[in-house]
Amino acid sequence: MTPSAGSLLMVDLPGPHLDPATADYLRANGIRAVCLFGKNVESEAQLRALCRDLRDVMGEEALIAIDHEGGAIVRPTFWPAPPSAMSLGHADDPQLTEDVSAGLARQLRSVGINWNFAPVLDVNVNPRNPVIAERSFGASPQTVARHGRAALRGLAREGVAGCVKHFPGHGDTQLDSHLALPCVTKSRAELDELELWPFRDALPQAPAVMTAHIVYDALDSDHPATLSRPILTDLLRGEWGYGGVVITDSMGMQAIDAHYGRGEAAVLSLRAGADMVMALGRREVQEATLKAVQDALDAGLDVSDKLERLSALARRFPVQIDEHAALPGDEALFGHAWRRGLNFVGDPQPVAPGGRLLLVAQRKVQRENVSEASVDADVLAGELSGWYDVRLHAYDDPAELDWPALRAQAGQEGRHLILATAHRHRHAALGRATPDLHLALYNPYATEDVAAPAVQSFGFRPLARAAAWAWLRGAAL
Repeated sequence: MTPSAGSLLMVDLPGPHLDPATADYLRANGIRAVCLFGKNVESEAQLRALCRDLRDVMGEEALIAIDHEGGAIVRPTFWPAPPSAMSLGHADDPQLTEDVSAGLARQLRSVGINWNFAPVLDVNVNPRNPVIAERSFGASPQTVARHGRAALRGLAREGVAGCVKHFPGHGDTQLDSHLALPCVTKSRAELDELELWPFRDALPQAPAVMTAHIVYDALDSDHPATLSRPILTDLLRGEWGYGGVVITDSMGMQAIDAHYGRGEAAVLSLRAGADMVMALGRREVQEATLKAVQDALDAGLDVSDKLERLSALARRFPVQIDEHAALPGDEALFGHAWRRGLNFVGDPQPVAPGGRLLLVAQRKVQRENVSEASVDADVLAGELSGWYDVRLHAYDDPAELDWPALRAQAGQEGRHLILATAHRHRHAALGRATPDLHLALYNPYATEDVAAPAVQSFGFRPLARAAAWAWLRGAAL
C-alpha cells in the first residue's frame, strides 16, 4: 500500500484552537506532525487543550513541535523564560545547561509538546550574523558541542525529543536564510574544524537533526543542505552513520521558496535524505506540497525507512500531558542561570540605589524574524525606577540621537548616562554613542559598536533584566 504524503509532512495551524475544518484536514491527509508558533499560544490551559485535541486527531504517534530554545526564542511567554544558549555557554557549566534544558522540557511536557527544536549547534563566529547570535552557545566548536550534549541530556531525561540545528551550521553567515540563500565558501577541512564539529560530536545523543537552507560549496556547490544528497545521505547517513530523524527547516523561508517550487523542493529534500518536510504556510501551499509528495510516492519513491524513523521517534517520546511537570523551583533555577551568564566588558561599574539615571532606549522594539518582540523603553524605565531616579530618553531611530546633547543634559542634572540596547540587529549609528554604561540586553555584539563599558545579559526576558538590575545596584549575584 502506498503511504500517505501527510505522514512525511509537518504543518502549522491557523490559530490557537483546532477547528473542525483543520481537524478534518489533518485526518484526511494522514498528517501526524505539527509545529506550533506564537499564533497558536494564548494560555497554558488553552495550549494544553490544543495539544490534547491534536493527539486525539493525529493518533498515538503524534509529533507536536515548537521552537523553545530559551532567550528570545520561546513562544509561550507565560512561563518563566530560561536563559539563551549564549548565556549558558558563557557560564560554561554543562550541568547547569542540562538542568535548564530539563526545566524547558518540563514546561513543554506540562502541556503535551513532545518535540523541541533545540539545541542550536551553530558556532557563531561571525559577529554580523543576523539570525543566530545569542542563540548559539558561543564561538568555540568545543563549547558548542559540550553544551549541546548537555542540553540534549536535559531534554531527554524529561521525556522530550531534542533536535539539533541548523545542520551543517548557520553561524558564519551574513545573510538570514529566512530572507535569502546564504553560501558558506570554506574547505571541507575548515568545516570539519568549525561548523561540523558540534554536530558530529553530539549526533549520538541527538534524536533529530534540522537542516539549514545554506549552500556549502565544499560539500555540494549545486544545492542547499536541505536539498543535498551529498550532505544528508553521503555525509550524515553514510560517513557519520546517523540513524535518527532528519527534518527540514521551514520550506517557506526565502532561501527555498524564492528558488524552488514548494512541491519540487519537498520531493528534492526527501530524495536527498530528509525524513520529514516542514511544509508551513497557507493551506494551498501545504496542499501543493502534499500533491507533489504523493505523486512521488505513487511513482515509487521508497520511504519505508523514513516512516520507521519517525515512528521510532514518536514511540520513544510520546505525547504526555502532565499538568504538574514544571517544578516550583524552575523559576529560581532560570534566574540563577541568567545571573551566572552575565558578562562584563571594559570594567563597568554599578550605580548605587537612589542614583540618578538618564536612560536612553528604543521606544518600541518590533518582532524580528524568528524572535519574539523585545522589551520597550517604558518597561525598562519603569523597572529601574524602583531603585533610581530615572529620566527616560526614548528614541525610534538611533541615528536621531544627539550624543553631545545627551551628555550635556546628564552632566547638568547629575545623572549617569546609560544606553540600553534591546534589539536583535546591530545599528551602525550606535558607533557615535558615548554613554557611561551600555546595557546590552539582546544582541551581545552590540557592544562592539559602542565605545563604553558594558554588561551583556544575552537576553531581554524579565529574569534576564532582573539579573542585570541586580548587578547594577550592586547586589550579590
